[in-house]
Amino acid sequence: MSWLKECTLNWFQSLALRIIKTGEVPKHVAFIMDGNRRYANKQNLQKGEGHSKGFDKMTEMLNWCMDLGVVEVTVYAFSIENFKRSKEEVDGLMDLARQKFKRLLEEKEKLMDVGVCIRVIGNLSLIPEDLCKLVAEAMTITRENNKAFLNLAFAYTSRDEITHAIKDIIQGVKDADILPEDINEDLITDCLYTYKSPNPDLLIRTSGETRLSDFLMWQISNTCIYFTEVLWPEFNIWNFLSAIFYYQKCYPNLQKNRNNLKPIMHNSRVSMYLDKLHNKRDMAIETIYLSAVQS
Repeated sequence: MSWLKECTLNWFQSLALRIIKTGEVPKHVAFIMDGNRRYANKQNLQKGEGHSKGFDKMTEMLNWCMDLGVVEVTVYAFSIENFKRSKEEVDGLMDLARQKFKRLLEEKEKLMDVGVCIRVIGNLSLIPEDLCKLVAEAMTITRENNKAFLNLAFAYTSRDEITHAIKDIIQGVKDADILPEDINEDLITDCLYTYKSPNPDLLIRTSGETRLSDFLMWQISNTCIYFTEVLWPEFNIWNFLSAIFYYQKCYPNLQKNRNNLKPIMHNSRVSMYLDKLHNKRDMAIETIYLSAVQS
């Protein structure tokens, strides 16, 4: 299935979406897309088919978000903890990712027309080399797009993300790029995988689980969190609009908390260090991309 589909909403659904749109709309929505395996069991399907249905639902959800005016979406596509599942299931998920990234690259002109920027956040050293090349290519060719942003958390956990940020900061001190007294919450924030993104306004988790599963733990201290019993492949436009309506009810209190937040300010030394770090990360992705193009 295509990453971008034509709108399939009927007139009543479109009307409901337009009404919701008159209220406060979150700019950044994150999803823990839980319930693919339980959906497969429920429908007597193979686990791989459940995950495939979950991807199809993600593409549908992206269109809802774009229609509503949500600028950025972050999805928990694959946790590092998922590597502990059976080899058959992990291999199936990697194959599914290969298929979908190849399809994305086949329709890159559509992505460029729509202006979607694809970012993959996570520990890419843990995924197969051929898949890593596809990821790097998708990120590189869409990196200048700025109308919408899709962040795929793949081979990701918050603990891993924060660990890597701390390692980068320690190396910065060793290299004398920054001083120990430069280390604070703002510096850690800008060393995370998500340094290019604002924190989510709304986090939605499906399947009835009320856990965060080590997802964006640093970033969601002032995020509205919405749990729903619906399994991810069964998540529909009404479930989505219910979550947005819940966000709108919570918005006044959320805004009070955010008004107390101070903007991030760095001295020139820290700014130079962050530029160096981010350029290094971008170059690493571009190097992988160039190796893919040349092979």
